[in-house]
Amino acid sequence: METLTFDYEATKVIHKRSHVGVVGSGDLEVLLEPSDSGRAHIHIRTGSEGFGEVWKLVLDRFFTVNDIAAKVTINDFGATPGVVNLRLAQALEVSGHGCDK
Repeated sequence: METLTFDYEATKVIHKRSHVGVVGSGDLEVLLEPSDSGRAHIHIRTGSEGFGEVWKLVLDRFFTVNDIAAKVTINDFGATPGVVNLRLAQALEVSGHGCDK
């Protein structure tokens, strides 16, 4: 089990919590909570160790486009980068903000 954390500057505010996905083989769950810190703080728990750089690349891309102030918790069970991006976009949409692509 590995724990990773990332922080990004943020200018956009979300107002609603969201929860998408499940912790199951090849999937992950994303919990998104509003934050007034002016930052996105991401906390990841994953059973797949040694993929910190891949996580960083996926999150860099997502939070460069979607600079939301939020507390993000990700519980991963071997999801691919495509699934990670999809779940983040879904969580953003459920929060009422929508994904800026």
